[in-house]
Amino acid sequence: MRCALKPSDPAGDLPDRTAQRPPAPPAGPFSRLPHLWEERGAIGSDHDLGRALDRIAEAAASLTGAHHAAVALRDADGGGPGELITHGVSPGAAPPAGASLEMPIQVEGEVCGTLYVAGKGDGGEFGDGDRHLVRVLAAEAGLALSNARMHATARQRRRWIEGAASVTTALLAGPETRSTATHALTVVAEQGRELAEAATGAVLLPHAEGGMEVVAISTVLSEDVRTEAFHGWIPPASPVLHQLHAGLAVFSDDFAADPRSISPLSRHYGPTMLLPLRSNGRVLGALALCRMSGDRRFSHTERTLGTQFAAQAAVALVLVDRHRDRERLAVFEDRDRIARDLHDLVIQRLFATGMLLETARRKALLPEVQEGLGEAIDELDATIQEIRTAIIALQQGPSEAPPGLRTRVLRAAGAALGGRPSVQFVGPVDARVDERTGRELLAALDRALTSVAATSPPRVSVVVDTTATLLDGRRGVRLTVRSPDGSYPPVTWERPLDGRSGS
Repeated sequence: MRCALKPSDPAGDLPDRTAQRPPAPPAGPFSRLPHLWEERGAIGSDHDLGRALDRIAEAAASLTGAHHAAVALRDADGGGPGELITHGVSPGAAPPAGASLEMPIQVEGEVCGTLYVAGKGDGGEFGDGDRHLVRVLAAEAGLALSNARMHATARQRRRWIEGAASVTTALLAGPETRSTATHALTVVAEQGRELAEAATGAVLLPHAEGGMEVVAISTVLSEDVRTEAFHGWIPPASPVLHQLHAGLAVFSDDFAADPRSISPLSRHYGPTMLLPLRSNGRVLGALALCRMSGDRRFSHTERTLGTQFAAQAAVALVLVDRHRDRERLAVFEDRDRIARDLHDLVIQRLFATGMLLETARRKALLPEVQEGLGEAIDELDATIQEIRTAIIALQQGPSEAPPGLRTRVLRAAGAALGGRPSVQFVGPVDARVDERTGRELLAALDRALTSVAATSPPRVSVVVDTTATLLDGRRGVRLTVRSPDGSYPPVTWERPLDGRSGS
């Protein structure tokens, strides 16, 4: 539990009142009760904590006949001295000598400060009636603190709730607002930093070698610190990481000196929250919210709200991934439709046209007509092969997925020749060719295409055949690179499918 300590209105016109002597209290404790109820009504109707506590100090001095009264609050963490509101003496000045009376200020059983008076006007001691009056006023101070704390907590919760809602809205807004994965993580880091009033907000995701890596960051620190932190790494051996993987938040009042942190990035920060991003019991990553060394530590309420924000952000990130998957699926379905149309309509028509031309060539009497029809048939065959290559390219996986051998062959051929050559695949290439043989095939293809590109032939044909039979009778994979017009000698490369060297 924490005390709402900082009055929203400082001393105000306090110096003017401190120069005045308190009015003489009415004689007898019972005669002062009407004045006490009047002060209580005025204090209860004042929603400003600073003014309410100042009224309490003034009423305590007036009703007890004291020269000096003060409300001393503890700091926001319930530890040492915090705010001091005085009446009858300037802040920092020593209270007058003589009798004094102190009464604790409590909120829900927790001592949050002290109301005390000193220097009885008649030089005597404070009696039981004075003690009762001060006790009532201390209770009023506790109520004022409790109300201020509830209002502050409500405002704070509203800020965090609105911030979490804005994150979800931004992440699901659609591609027109760049709702990519990188953008989504940056939104979470920025919004978390602002809500926590932190110097740095960062999102960490699992690293390929273990540990977690900073993949998105928002900071008010220097560009050098930002550059160092971006892609910074928390090693797998870090106790902090073990706690995060267990789905537990990590809180530290001084991260630079915290023995649990072994990352060099922690040297820049003091109060820190490391919050797991969890969804369906699985830890997706972590959200780090860090304040500078010497800044106030995160309160219990801030820790609770930060944890809830991280949970909301994790759900939003999952929704973004699913939204992106739906968009990707729509693209694949469209590609599949185009590929089917190309195969079922275009290729079949071209093949039928080629059959008609072949029939016409056989019936032609003039040699030049037969030669012309033969060239036309060859062109149709090459066009059909190019369309099939385009169909294969349409059926490749997303660019961020690990590419198969088909995809790598198509990319290598296009990069070497600055266009899309005719590429034909025979058999289940990705299933039959292992990684080592695939690398050797790509190296051979690169050498062949580099030589072909130097001669600039009109067209290049690439065939990868996994149904080939080698000279020794074993099944193998054969790569053939040729130019249909014969301007470049064909290149053939072979390997057995069991990975051993072949011809």
